[in-house]
Amino acid sequence: MKVLFIEPPKEQWFVMGEYLPPPYGIIQLAAYLEREAKDVEIEILDCNAQHVDWKDLQKHIESANPDIVASSSLATCNTYVVARTLETAKKANPSILTVTGGQHFTATAQESLEEYQDIDVVVRGEGEQTFAELATSANKSSFKTIEGISYRQNGKVIHNPPRPLIDNLERLPYPGYHLVKDFLRKYHFAAMAGRDAPYQLVEGARGCLHECTFCTQWRHWQGKWRSKSPKRIADEIEFCYRNHGGRFIWLTDDNLGSGTRAKDIAEEIIKRKIPDDLTWFVQARCDDIVRNKEALPRLRKSGLSWVLLGVESSEPQVLQDFKKGITPEDAKEAVKLLRSNNIFAHAMFIIGNRKDTTKSIARLREFANELDPDFAIFAILTPFPGNEIFDEAKRKGWIEDTNWSHYDMVHAIMPTETLSIEEIQEELYECYRSFYGSWRRRLGGTFSRNEMRRRLSWHMARKGIVKQLRSLF
Repeated sequence: MKVLFIEPPKEQWFVMGEYLPPPYGIIQLAAYLEREAKDVEIEILDCNAQHVDWKDLQKHIESANPDIVASSSLATCNTYVVARTLETAKKANPSILTVTGGQHFTATAQESLEEYQDIDVVVRGEGEQTFAELATSANKSSFKTIEGISYRQNGKVIHNPPRPLIDNLERLPYPGYHLVKDFLRKYHFAAMAGRDAPYQLVEGARGCLHECTFCTQWRHWQGKWRSKSPKRIADEIEFCYRNHGGRFIWLTDDNLGSGTRAKDIAEEIIKRKIPDDLTWFVQARCDDIVRNKEALPRLRKSGLSWVLLGVESSEPQVLQDFKKGITPEDAKEAVKLLRSNNIFAHAMFIIGNRKDTTKSIARLREFANELDPDFAIFAILTPFPGNEIFDEAKRKGWIEDTNWSHYDMVHAIMPTETLSIEEIQEELYECYRSFYGSWRRRLGGTFSRNEMRRRLSWHMARKGIVKQLRSLF
């Protein structure tokens, strides 16, 4: 049995600049399969890192001659490239079993199997155990016993019962970076750390206890939050650093968490005496940064240099409607605390909620300028399958754009009560122009003492990110 995991050819999200992340999902699946099924041959093809285009993909599949092709999916905007990848696999050999999964295909398993006939199986929810069982099954007749899959049988889509979540994430193997060792050094985040700092991912937790209406995470992970211990997280970071040369590491948790977790992670990393060329980053809730303010100096000492904050809005009512559970004052305090600890403050804002107007978005721009984070990303509220916004928008007929490739948070998918999707698109451009067009901010970034801020300022200027946003409409 041979399994070929594929990261399809695709464009990266240009707003974040020049970067190439490792395909963590399939790396993790492959590592688990390798441990559980000794007689399975595994290959990972990362088309982006290995410079394999669509023309060469079929040739590679034919040469590899796999029994199973599993495509990475990652995000809704990648739906069509996943379908095309598995279509290509079928062209190479119609008998190949084609598989995908992830949040989008979990939420749209019925529709996807109906529309894309070259997808044989959708692995729903948490994938390790399900995929390993699928890969070691003798034939399709055994599919009916595998929890967590959807597939076609006699022209009908079958959804097997869901698989329970893994109760202890520390039973998972370390990330399988040895499976991509031949091109591991190609993964980078140039805008933040330069091209010479190998970029790797570590997963410290899955899920979220918060129920933000724009997020798919809490529903996908069944409203539960499961974390590895601070010791295991530090072990994995050290493993990446010492075994695979990782120097810029993303702790992929949906939030940093409360209690002593953040401080304990910092202490565990410090305890390992990793050289100071380690840099790691994480996304966090604003209120968690405020609650963890005493831990920030130790987090900085451990190598934490960048935090992505979910600020979202300047309007208390909008934050309440989003079920965010924070206030604008939390955002102000969080940015201030990060700045005082020399940690790069990256703020995320959302425009395009149903009540948004030209005036409310202008207030958000003013708030962002006053907040003055080191980096700001403005996103358009997007009805991703699997989030609460999608359910409401579909039910009420708000969705005007059904092209999945546009579900990338920089294309307007639905109007507000007073703004068309074209007007929302224009407002997004104005948000970026307002924030990054400031000469004070440009000069401040260029000559900042924070290396990451200096690098990003040069990057935004060289790559013309604002102009690229203008070209979207």
